[in-house]
Amino acid sequence: MRRRGKVWLVGAGPGDPGLLTLRGAEVLRGADAVLYDALVDRSLLDLVPEHALRIDAGKRGHSDRNLLQDDITRRLVDLAREGKQVVRLKGGDPFVFGRGGEEASACVAAGVDFEVVPGVSAAIAAPAYAGIPVTDRRHSASVAIVTGHKDPLSGAAPVRWPEIAVGAETLVVLMGLRSLETWVAEILSSGRSPATPAAVIASATTPRQRVVSAPLGELVARVREAGLEPPATIVVGEVVRLREEIAWYERLPLFGRRVLVTRAKEQATAMIHSLRTAGAEPVALAVIRIAACEKTPALDRALAELDAIDAVLLTSANAARLLAARAAALGIELGSAACRFLVVGPMTERAARQAGLRIDPLACRRWDAEGLLEALREERPVAGLRFLLPRSTAARETLAEGLRAGGARVDAVDLYRPVPVPFDAAAIGDEIRSGGFDALTFTSPSTVRHFFGPLDTGSREAASRLVVAAIGPSTAAALREEGVAPTVVASSATAEALVDSLAEHFAKPGGS
Repeated sequence: MRRRGKVWLVGAGPGDPGLLTLRGAEVLRGADAVLYDALVDRSLLDLVPEHALRIDAGKRGHSDRNLLQDDITRRLVDLAREGKQVVRLKGGDPFVFGRGGEEASACVAAGVDFEVVPGVSAAIAAPAYAGIPVTDRRHSASVAIVTGHKDPLSGAAPVRWPEIAVGAETLVVLMGLRSLETWVAEILSSGRSPATPAAVIASATTPRQRVVSAPLGELVARVREAGLEPPATIVVGEVVRLREEIAWYERLPLFGRRVLVTRAKEQATAMIHSLRTAGAEPVALAVIRIAACEKTPALDRALAELDAIDAVLLTSANAARLLAARAAALGIELGSAACRFLVVGPMTERAARQAGLRIDPLACRRWDAEGLLEALREERPVAGLRFLLPRSTAARETLAEGLRAGGARVDAVDLYRPVPVPFDAAAIGDEIRSGGFDALTFTSPSTVRHFFGPLDTGSREAASRLVVAAIGPSTAAALREEGVAPTVVASSATAEALVDSLAEHFAKPGGS
């Protein structure tokens, strides 16, 4: 029996992908088709299953959108009738100037099931990210949310500016930047004082956010001078004065910085999250992917002899995850093994614990091969001990050779390999040369080699003049081999530490 189709009207929030609701994320993960608006952050589409149909609905600005809206509504209904779970992903909230009501009515008329997942509206979030509460007991007990754009073909009554202008203490206008001069004149002529504080927030809740504050009577000239572009949210009222005191978003340590993340897609989440939390705009460009080795005879033999092994050394989250997967495929229960499991760094420890491994504590001063080697030597003599070291095909020999030099037996076995991911080197090179990035980040020697390898000489030279951040000494060494001096080396080998080091660099006088 074919599954019954359904339409989900989901609010994506105003720009920051972190403002998508948990329910919205859940619905996206179960989608068969997604029709998304132009202003929706594209990273949200990473939540959508690979098999799902992705349709760019592309609505923005003041273009004639009626035919386009009809097309969208028709696609929603047709796809649902095919038995698909169809998500209409809309900026902000579907029912706040989002035409969600029209789409819901169309579903009812067509006999199609639908559900609404509310989103965070720019009417509230944009002022909040600018440090402006829309209500405040000291200044405002009422707020009116108005559209500044009137579709002449909609048939709706015009905005009653004379009543709204003085009817609420705070006025929030959405989609009103292009008609700013017209409606500001309307509310001034309706009795609002030209001295009333006002602010225009462009590209709100994103690292590209820009805010212009001015008395209402000067707002049009100031916005024109600043060259602000849509999308924008405008706030009028005494609450705007609070921005001077409580603006917070633009004060984040990496606010407005555009940072390239070259890490493998499956590992980049933590770094992207840390960068966004610091106010940066992360640009994901996975130059490698991690692939398990197809044949692992040496590893399989070592796992069969696990009782004879003193310790398993895990130097990456990939090693922990893939070792557990291979052991499970062989029917070997690592959780009950008598040997020790020793890890490098918190990310590896987290992955190992998620895989059900019992981790022995080992105090490492550095979260890399050198740090683990030093800690092992300090703990006890390694002579006569046997270690299993599952690793990348690109791993350095530092740890294995150091232990063997101390008299240990080391089963250093290949478990996974970094595979190059093709990217548009010419386009990335153009962006580097034109100043499109404030910083480049690298988390392994493999990311360094596979990023710089395809770049032309001019792009490599331009990249070397940017802020270049390495997660640790081995990655820094790989950069130097490419002729690039690392600007920043993280204090420890974690995404969080790398982002903290970037923030410290940009906070210094002359940091750029």
